[in-house]
Amino acid sequence: MSKKEKQIVALIGNPNSGKSSLFNILTGLRQQVGNFPGVTVDKKIGSTDLGNNNFVDIIDLPGTYSMYPNSSDERIVTEILTNPDNPNFPDAIIYVLDVMNMERHLLLASQLIDLQIPMVLALNMTDIAEKEGLVYDSEYLEKKMGVKIVPISCREEKNIDILKATTLEKLRNPIEAKSNEFYSFSKSDKAVIEKLQPFLKEENKYRVLLVAHHHHWLKHISAADRINIKNITDGVHFESIKSQINETMSRFAKFTPFVRQLEAKANPKSESVTDAIDNVITHRVFGPIIFFGIMLLVFQVIFSWSEYPMTWIEDAFAWGENTVKDLLPDGWFTRLLTEGIIAGLGGIMVFIPQILFLFLLISLLEEVGYMSRAVFMFDKLFQKFGLNGRSIVALVSSGACAIPAIMSTRTISNWRERLITIMVAPLISCSARIPVYTVLIGFVVPAGSFMGFNQQGLAFMGLYLLSIVAALGSAMVFNIILKKDNNSYLMMELPIYKPPIWKNIFYNVKEKVLAFIVEAGKVIFVISIILWFLASYGPAAKMKMAETQATEISAIKGLDDEASEQLLASLKIENSYAGHLGKFIEPVIKPLGFDWKIGIALITSFAAREVFVGTMATIYSIGGTDDESTIRERMASEVDPITGKPIYGFATSLSLLIFYVFAMQCMSTLAVTKRETKSWKWPIIQFVYMSALAYLGSLLVYQLFA
Repeated sequence: MSKKEKQIVALIGNPNSGKSSLFNILTGLRQQVGNFPGVTVDKKIGSTDLGNNNFVDIIDLPGTYSMYPNSSDERIVTEILTNPDNPNFPDAIIYVLDVMNMERHLLLASQLIDLQIPMVLALNMTDIAEKEGLVYDSEYLEKKMGVKIVPISCREEKNIDILKATTLEKLRNPIEAKSNEFYSFSKSDKAVIEKLQPFLKEENKYRVLLVAHHHHWLKHISAADRINIKNITDGVHFESIKSQINETMSRFAKFTPFVRQLEAKANPKSESVTDAIDNVITHRVFGPIIFFGIMLLVFQVIFSWSEYPMTWIEDAFAWGENTVKDLLPDGWFTRLLTEGIIAGLGGIMVFIPQILFLFLLISLLEEVGYMSRAVFMFDKLFQKFGLNGRSIVALVSSGACAIPAIMSTRTISNWRERLITIMVAPLISCSARIPVYTVLIGFVVPAGSFMGFNQQGLAFMGLYLLSIVAALGSAMVFNIILKKDNNSYLMMELPIYKPPIWKNIFYNVKEKVLAFIVEAGKVIFVISIILWFLASYGPAAKMKMAETQATEISAIKGLDDEASEQLLASLKIENSYAGHLGKFIEPVIKPLGFDWKIGIALITSFAAREVFVGTMATIYSIGGTDDESTIRERMASEVDPITGKPIYGFATSLSLLIFYVFAMQCMSTLAVTKRETKSWKWPIIQFVYMSALAYLGSLLVYQLFA
């Protein structure tokens, strides 16, 4: 029995093997997501009863193709399995193998066998194999592999109880397989093992060989030991790359002949159907067209499906605010609850429908096997920008909202490419910018048509194209600046098309939504309260003067109660701490054509870009309405008291448009960036570089056209 409180069983397998599906079946609601120490990769761990109240911890390790990893996610598997003292080191392994791709998946299986960790091999997708006429002999395979084999189907949850019982038996009687059954060490390997084994005090020879290959990055190897190991490997002229190639070829040579004997495809329908679909789906011309058609459909669905629940959420929180106001006496505490806390929570919850529907649809496309094709199509192009084929999902998703888009980058295994995607995704114009664009475009582009197209609509499209160019250009810069920790290349198999497993989709969506509410929500909640305080309070004398002015002006102009309240709100926000901050930054933003009122909008709209419109409504005292046409009319009538020129002339409006195209005016996005990178460093860099881009872009535009 392990010294741990509960024994650990690791789920290991290639990507798309069904490993996560099995994890969901075994753990159900008894699972949680954390992160591996020192890295940003999620750690999924849960509990399961293997039978008769024999509970063990199940850890779902990242998918990998071999013990020679190509990404930071894959390195975690090697890091754990080369260090028996690691707290996540498993007492047993369930290796999940896709029977439809048996030969490729046996490479990692054979390496795990040589590590001599008790293992059960779960032959997954047997239901699909049987339907496609794939005949296999699991007893023959078990004899050849030297480990217990259990045919299962995650889709039908077939033989799961047998798998549990077999795993429990393996934990009780950990009979180890013969060492090096699939790989006969080369002369160079034997030499380095002979020298390193006494130094590492490790009995397993294959684990010693892996340390020889990976000692330069393994975290459990100290700096001093790395130097000693390097001296030993250099002393015996150990060539790591050559050894890895020899080992891989040797292993395939061992198991390929009996796999070919094992498989007999009487009716290989799956390949022909999949290939026929792929001939169209991945076509050089039709493939991208189909992809953007699907993405267009996805976002149409997201907007149409999320519109009502988002309205219900907003109405619910508005009702909550009014109810609290009715129940509690007016005062700072009531305003804190209504304008700060409840409004802050509403700002969090209103994003949930978009997040839910986006991940529902993306998970569905992933489950049926389509997203792997999209990644394959765009990987070569995106590599030139330091991105990954999987970045296409995040960049397109940003057209709806950068928050779920950044969360979707978890599918990118290479940390550097994932980071670049996170850093540039908010540049893509999201739906929150639409109210700002709608208000300002009318000041820049007159109504009318050009070659049959609406001129303002073309300008709208131009802003989106500008954001795409900015995102790709910024990606190229990050690609140059960020150090490459390893060479990235696309290594993946295209799974067969299959019906989705709805349980997987449910758990995936649940994980993403809860992660946003709990992790990002905490930051958004705090900042909402801070912004409320800044906009609601100011120096006592100034705020008192604002009340006096509002009373006098209301009496002179004969304003009704609603208009008087709006006038008071306008004067109070001017004299609030936010107003003072707006006037404080006015010298900085004046070269962009902005006055202190726009400065306040820039500050308050940091809560969310669309707040710009509401802030303008308050500042310009338009009776409490946020009707965009009314705001445009009021803004259009604003003139500079000194020059007499319109405040929102062509140059200022265009400058403000450019600012909102580039600026990081969304605390929710920064909160999610912090959550996904597990550090404040990257959201700070993201805020600084996007703000600099926005400032310089606006400065250039205003100085050219003023």
